[in-house]
Amino acid sequence: MAALGTARRLTTQRLSVRWASTAPTAAARDGKERIVILGSGWAGYALARTLSPAKATRIMISPRSHFVFTPLLASTSVGTLEFRAAIEPVRRLGLDQFLQGWATDVDLERKVVRVEASTSGKVGAGKGAEIEVPYDKLVLAMGCYSQTFGIEGVREHACFLRDIGDARVIRQRVLAVFEKAALPSTTDAERRKLLHFAVVGGGPTGIEFAGELHDLVHDDLSRLYPGLMPFVAVTIYDIAPKVLPMFDQKLASYATEMFRRQGIRVKTEHHLERIRREGDALMLRIREEPDEQPAGLVVWSTGLMQNPLTGKLTSRHLAGGLGRIARDGRTGAIVTDEHLRVQLDPDGSSGSSASHSSSSSPSSSSSSSTTTTTPTTTLPDVYAMGDCTAVQNQRYPATAQVASQQAAYLGRQLNQGTADSDSSPVFRFRNWGSMAYLGSWRAIHQSSADELTGRAAWILWRTAYLTRSMSLRNKLMIPVYWLVTWIFGRDVSRF
Repeated sequence: MAALGTARRLTTQRLSVRWASTAPTAAARDGKERIVILGSGWAGYALARTLSPAKATRIMISPRSHFVFTPLLASTSVGTLEFRAAIEPVRRLGLDQFLQGWATDVDLERKVVRVEASTSGKVGAGKGAEIEVPYDKLVLAMGCYSQTFGIEGVREHACFLRDIGDARVIRQRVLAVFEKAALPSTTDAERRKLLHFAVVGGGPTGIEFAGELHDLVHDDLSRLYPGLMPFVAVTIYDIAPKVLPMFDQKLASYATEMFRRQGIRVKTEHHLERIRREGDALMLRIREEPDEQPAGLVVWSTGLMQNPLTGKLTSRHLAGGLGRIARDGRTGAIVTDEHLRVQLDPDGSSGSSASHSSSSSPSSSSSSSTTTTTPTTTLPDVYAMGDCTAVQNQRYPATAQVASQQAAYLGRQLNQGTADSDSSPVFRFRNWGSMAYLGSWRAIHQSSADELTGRAAWILWRTAYLTRSMSLRNKLMIPVYWLVTWIFGRDVSRF
């Protein structure tokens, strides 16, 4: 082990010397390092807040100009909260530079990020100007995309719930199908098709959306469309034996029973094979169902796949026979050590370097475990965190908790100048527990200390997410919107 550690340090020193001559000179000019952050999600945004402006030139590159507080997306999709209560503008961080665009590649030897400008924030929106951004230190926090598992029609017809734009599309669609169903020309058979809402995925996102949708229908739409209520149905499909796999059986059973009382059907061990459009409705082919199931809206809330940049970086062999960036065999994520420093696989045989929990499968677990690793070396001045990473010897869930704690840890290390030191403290994840809203002012909460259900858990759920909101503005606006919704109901206008 001592020999391995010595060899690893010597390799890192050689890499540093090899690439030192091509490093940007900004740090030499003003005494501050240029730290470039790729991504404005939980990891990237939290790191930018943590970094000291006095010690670093902070540069962020992201296709979207805001941070999304993802736990509240389901609430915004049904009007419980307004959209802007769940986002934080990146430029309010006071960064030295923000570039809206896609990081398409990284030249590790020249220490340059290649960026394609894109002010629309949409993939394939048109080729923008190409920019090269030099860095002294690079932090990869690109996150993941939704995984569709190659199922026909999912990307074309299903709605995702990962960004504020997704929440807006869902809200518009829910209100549109109610208006369509209310027309005198619509038959009862068509109403049953349109007013069936299918949620694919029994994790927290799908469960919370189903609960929020129930509240919208029960509290608001039932008064506006009383004649349509007999046609409304909500179904959750999941391939796992139970929903909410990160909770114990008792809490998962409580959620299932709560949904049964609310009229929400939960169908576990059901496999979606295709979605196609038929008129105004969507038709779902479920392996366990004899006939296709119609739906007016399908919300896809299961599975993660790696960002294309992650795949590009981990598939390329570096110059000088240095191997390539180590890649996790299960998830395709970038492998880091416990200091969040990106690792190199000298043999170029990435695929068994780490173990990492991921939502690549709908039935994935969020438990932690330790596993053996193959020898790797550290890539100088490049760090990674969040969903796009797998930490050696650890198995972390792909959650906002992990990403935000990694950002706080790496920010402290960079501020103290100890991010490259082997003797500095390693990252340790502290699990604060899991929560899920079930509708009707009920929730569940599980941690190592206790378990809560019902309204007590709902109060904790709201309190936790309110206090975790990033800005003072949203800490004030969120309870105001909650109060307005409670007194006046949700806004159901379409605009």
